[in-house]
Amino acid sequence: MINQEVYTKISSELAAAQATLVAVSKTKPPVDIKQVFELGQRDFGENYVQELADKHHELPADIRWHFIGHLQTNKVKYIAPFVHLVQSVDSMKLLTEINKQAAKNSRSIDCLLQIHIAQEETKFGFDEAELDGAIGFISGDSPVLNNIRIKGLMGMASMTEDMDKVRSEFKRLKTLFDKYRQFQSSRLAFETLSMGMSNDYQVALEEGSTMVRIGSMIFGERG
Repeated sequence: MINQEVYTKISSELAAAQATLVAVSKTKPPVDIKQVFELGQRDFGENYVQELADKHHELPADIRWHFIGHLQTNKVKYIAPFVHLVQSVDSMKLLTEINKQAAKNSRSIDCLLQIHIAQEETKFGFDEAELDGAIGFISGDSPVLNNIRIKGLMGMASMTEDMDKVRSEFKRLKTLFDKYRQFQSSRLAFETLSMGMSNDYQVALEEGSTMVRIGSMIFGERG
């Protein structure tokens, strides 16, 4: 059961902040997604390739699907024909595969580079040195990445109730975003800073997030 009142409240907050809401619909049935869609929501986030592919075929064609989970290179081909934004690009190997599959589908795929800002080792993402190298390569003249566009950065803060710590991690990510957004090219068009989830999105907005990923507040807790 979706929480329409909470959805409306969050939508208004994000509209005022000029930020995009991605409704995280992983594990939720199509009927729930359709209810949120009918409220005007178009951006939905999924973590699992097969689940996303199944929902894409079952739900309205004008949904903008965001892949936000850890993406294995051998699974890219299943979402390459339709995915709107891959938020979780955590390696050059993955980016190269996304480019390859985009070319096979005669399209360009928008991506965010995922940055490791949390203390947990289980989080994926580039560190600052790796990010610097990746931006240098992407902004170069190599023809191997002509079917991707880097639209910005994504990060997940530590899972903690210490909002000062969370804020410091978001500040760090915003600093990196501002640093690299000056390197604009046909492949680099930094405009999206995706940070903030149900428990910390308000702090993320205060620190400059342009996109937040919220699931449980809208769809209810997952079983």
